Amino acid sequence: MSTRIRLGIIGIGNQGSTYARRIANENWCPEIELVAIADKNPARLEWGRQNLKGSITYFDTAEALLDSGLIDGCVISVPHYDHPRLAIACMQRGIHVMCEKPAGVYTLQVREMIEESKKHPELVFGMMFNQRTNCLYRKMRELIQSGKYGRVRRANWLITNWYRSQFYYDSGDWRATWSGEGGGVLLNQCPHQLDLWQWILGMPVKVQSFMRYGQWHDIEVEDDVTTIMEYEDGHTGVFVTSTGDPHGSNRFEVQMDGAQLIAENDKLTLIELDALEQDWTKTNTQPFGAVPCKEIEVETDGLNLQHQGVFNAWAGAILRGEPLVAGGEEGLNGLMLSNAMHLSSFLGTPVTLPFDEQLYHDELMKRVAGSRRKTAGPAVFADTSATFAGTK
Repeated sequence: MSTRIRLGIIGIGNQGSTYARRIANENWCPEIELVAIADKNPARLEWGRQNLKGSITYFDTAEALLDSGLIDGCVISVPHYDHPRLAIACMQRGIHVMCEKPAGVYTLQVREMIEESKKHPELVFGMMFNQRTNCLYRKMRELIQSGKYGRVRRANWLITNWYRSQFYYDSGDWRATWSGEGGGVLLNQCPHQLDLWQWILGMPVKVQSFMRYGQWHDIEVEDDVTTIMEYEDGHTGVFVTSTGDPHGSNRFEVQMDGAQLIAENDKLTLIELDALEQDWTKTNTQPFGAVPCKEIEVETDGLNLQHQGVFNAWAGAILRGEPLVAGGEEGLNGLMLSNAMHLSSFLGTPVTLPFDEQLYHDELMKRVAGSRRKTAGPAVFADTSATFAGTK
C-alpha cells in the first residue's frame, strides 16, 4: 500500500456525500484519497461527477466497486440493514472497513459481521462512533472509571434535541419504517448516545422501555422513548429520547458517591463533595444536613474532532497500527441496548440482558412483514451540516 489509502464509498446519500465532499474537495484526511463511489441511484452518481474533485470511478452497484481492485478501504454509508452484509463483503475481498452507525439492525447479523472480522486480523474494521471524540464524554468516562468518586448511584440522559419534522420522514421511502430502517429514534438518531452510555457506564442487567410509535409523526416506528435500566450493583439509569420535542434538551448527568457530573450546553460540570456520602453520613448530626460541595467547570483538552478524527485515526490504524476511535466489534453493545429496549416494548415486560436474540429477530420480522413503504421524494438534502458537525 502507498502512503495514501485508496478509498471507496458505498452510498452517497446525506452522510456519504458529506464524507465524499470533504475528503475529495477539502483535503480533510491527508492520508486518504477518494478514488471510487458506488450508488444505485444514477442521480447521485451524476451529483458526484459534477461536484467532486479528483479522479473518481463511479459504479452502480456495491459489488462492482468491491470487485474493481481500485480500493484499499471502504466506507459503508447505506440504510442500516445492509451494513453487516456489505462490511462482510469488504472483508472477504481484503478491504479495510469503516461502518456507519448503527452496526446493523439486530444483534444476530452484527455477530456474523464480527465473526467474519476475526478471520481477517490483517484488516482494520472501524465504527463511526464520532461522539467518542468529544472531550466532554471522554472526560466523563475518565473521571467515572478512575474510581476517585466511588461508585455510580444513578445516571440520567435526557436527549430530546433530535427534533424532526414530518418533511424529514417523508423524504425517503425507507425512513422510519420497520422494513427499511428497522426502528426510529433508537436506530437513526441515538446509536451515538447508546454507544456512549455503555462506553461510559457499562452494560445494565435489565431494561424496561416505554415507547410510543408514531406519537408525534405519521410513521410506524418509535419517536418517543423512556427506558429504565438496572445494573448489577443496584444502581439505576433513565434514558429519555424523542424526535417530537420542538426545542428539546441534551443533559447527561451521573451521580456518584462523591460527586455529580453534568454534561450540558457544551460544558462539563463537576459538583464535588467534600467526602464520600457513605462516610459523611456516619458523622453528620444535622437532621437536614447535606454534604458540603463545590461546583467546578471541568477542564478538558478541548478537542472534539468528530468524523474527521475517526477517519484520520482509521487511516493511522491501517498505515501504522495506531489505535482506532472505535473498533467494529464495539458496535454490538449499543445495538444490544437498542434491541433490548425494543423487545421490552414489544413484549410489555422488563428484559434481562443477555436477552433472547432470536426472539428479538422474530418479533422484529413480524413488524417488517406488515411494514408500509411510503411514496417519497428525494432522500438527499442539500445541507446536512446542522447534524454533521454538531454534538447532538
